[in-house]
Amino acid sequence: MSAPNHAALMDQVYRRQRHIYDVTRKYYLLGRDRLIAELAPEPGHHVLEMGCGTGRNLILAARRYPEAVFCGIDISEEMLETARAKVASAGLSGRVTLKQADATAFSAGALFGVPGFDRTYFSYTLSMVPDWPAALDQALGATLPGGRLHIIDFGQQRAMPALVRGLLRRWLALFHVDPRAEMADGVAAAAKARHREVIFTPLYRDYSWSFQVGPIAGH
Repeated sequence: MSAPNHAALMDQVYRRQRHIYDVTRKYYLLGRDRLIAELAPEPGHHVLEMGCGTGRNLILAARRYPEAVFCGIDISEEMLETARAKVASAGLSGRVTLKQADATAFSAGALFGVPGFDRTYFSYTLSMVPDWPAALDQALGATLPGGRLHIIDFGQQRAMPALVRGLLRRWLALFHVDPRAEMADGVAAAAKARHREVIFTPLYRDYSWSFQVGPIAGH
């Protein structure tokens, strides 16, 4: 799917959903706050969220790390409209910058005037991007050599009953979400290609998968 078509689809999906997104998603987007706690940027570090949605994660992270600088991109202008309003309401417009961009093709310098980011993260985003390997590669390319990429997304729910797992998959498909069985191998391969190491942690009995991609220890 081309970027303009995907942008139009996401705008269509979230034109109304964005108004209730944060209330409804807190019950099944598990591990987002764990990711924020693990970011731990140092003062002056730049942090990028890939697919920032309503800005919920950026607001929480900016409050937790008041000396870091936060940026977010999203392909949906509908979502960004909500995110901008929420960031402004939180009094964080001076520390959180939001831009419309395709996660598979963007320039950190052109959008934000920086060479790269000390922390980059996806929060339940890769499972929504048709060309998710390109988005993953783009995020790794935007992460500075000494920085880290963090990912939280749907796992394979192997510990769940088949009926419940099937119902969850059908529900997620309504929002064009596809829990990707190949994601673990894909992240490992992308990290190896860029000479980085991966910490992979299945969470909540395989409901969610957590990844940290960073410099190889001792290098």
